[in-house]
Amino acid sequence: MPSLNIGGLEIEVPIIQGGMGVGISLRNLASTVTNEGGLGIIASVGLGLLKHYPGSYAEGNTAALKDEIQATRKLSDGIIGVNIMNALTDYDSLVKTSVDKGVPLLFTGAGFDKNLPDKIKGSSTMAVPIISYGRFAGNICNEWCKNNYLPAAIVVEGPKAGGHLGFSRKTLERPGFIDSSLEREVKRAVKEVAKFGNIPIIAAGGIYTGADVYEALDWGASGVQMGTRFVVTNECDASPAFKNEYLRATKDDIILIDSPVGFPGRAIRNEFLGKVERGVAESFGCGYRCLKGCDPKVSSYCIAHALTEANVGDFTRGYAFAGANAYRCEEIIPVKKLMDTLKDEYAAAARK
Repeated sequence: MPSLNIGGLEIEVPIIQGGMGVGISLRNLASTVTNEGGLGIIASVGLGLLKHYPGSYAEGNTAALKDEIQATRKLSDGIIGVNIMNALTDYDSLVKTSVDKGVPLLFTGAGFDKNLPDKIKGSSTMAVPIISYGRFAGNICNEWCKNNYLPAAIVVEGPKAGGHLGFSRKTLERPGFIDSSLEREVKRAVKEVAKFGNIPIIAAGGIYTGADVYEALDWGASGVQMGTRFVVTNECDASPAFKNEYLRATKDDIILIDSPVGFPGRAIRNEFLGKVERGVAESFGCGYRCLKGCDPKVSSYCIAHALTEANVGDFTRGYAFAGANAYRCEEIIPVKKLMDTLKDEYAAAARK
């Protein structure tokens, strides 16, 4: 595999481990992926709640993220990144924390922050926005150019991704859309950024094998982002019960849901989601106001609680987000074995 250069940072293997919250990709997974030559990402969402930090929701998240960054650095001296959702009400404080701790790469999705260059200028932190449509790559570059800033890279995440998706439910249900979208949008993004210079495009969503990596690079992408396959590794920070959800899932268990965040999402069907689908309301009081787009008065459940419970393995009160290929996962293996497998699969695809 070729290496991946993001803003002058050389990543030996062009594979980015996606930021998966709440608490799925933290110090253990991120550091191990980085040590194996890829780029490990810490997911920042909900860390204070997950780890029972004192203070307000935002204060706990900030303190927990600081500790997670420091702990990751003790395990790896390589390049790491932090993923932060624009949809979070404490987005600004998480950005500031990442910048203050000298995190090299900041991955931001679930919305676009046109003022992000102001928040990171003068620091060593570089921005990597996550988009769904290739045309937005040009829009972001044009907007940030007004601030004399360009993204270090851009992730184009297709509709086969797990978690929250940047497409409407109607679009996702359009015949043939899910299978054709990623290639088309990656190629569009590559074309959009060409006039701005060497900005790597990262393909994400449904990348499962080394052959998929080869294909994405053939489209013009410089690297890929993967989440699902890293969940079923020994080093993933989720509980064994969470990982086993992936192993038990069938193809029919991977479903689209409507999330309180305001976006559709992809998850593994279970008892909890069945209750939500049937309209059985989950009584809850919102003590966090963690999401800008969530209205507790109309939401049937608290997603912060649901994802926290899922992380520790309680699927009567939560559920697991997962990519479209999660049903293909068959065993839990070390990150090293996964990375070696991906390299071998890539080499086989290249020989063909």
